[in-house]
Amino acid sequence: QVHLVESGGGSVQAGGSLKLSCTASGYIFSNRCMGWFRQAPGQEREGVAGLATTIGATYYRDSVKGRFTVSRDNTKSTVYLQMDSLKPEDTAMYYCAADGPWACIDWARQPVVSRYAYWGQGTLVTVSS
Repeated sequence: QVHLVESGGGSVQAGGSLKLSCTASGYIFSNRCMGWFRQAPGQEREGVAGLATTIGATYYRDSVKGRFTVSRDNTKSTVYLQMDSLKPEDTAMYYCAADGPWACIDWARQPVVSRYAYWGQGTLVTVSS
């Protein structure tokens, strides 16, 4: 059974940093597309960053480029999201998701939330002004 467990959320002031982690178990971590998504109250879930675990290619939504960095440690089956220069509009529940490598193709335009088969429980990020 596949499990994705996120950690690292919390409350910070604007301009601060947080690093989220997502550890996977129950399946082969390599040759996957891992995605970080977020959902603010009353809003749709949106893609934040994606990573192809085999080749290490990364993808970002425009609003986080230059501030967020996605990375992975294949030996630990873990993907990270380093978030710097946080803004109040980054406040949301952040989710980790996994699917086959083909899911990363979507990130060239817009990631498809419904494509991802596996999801974590989410970790809350709150940024105050």
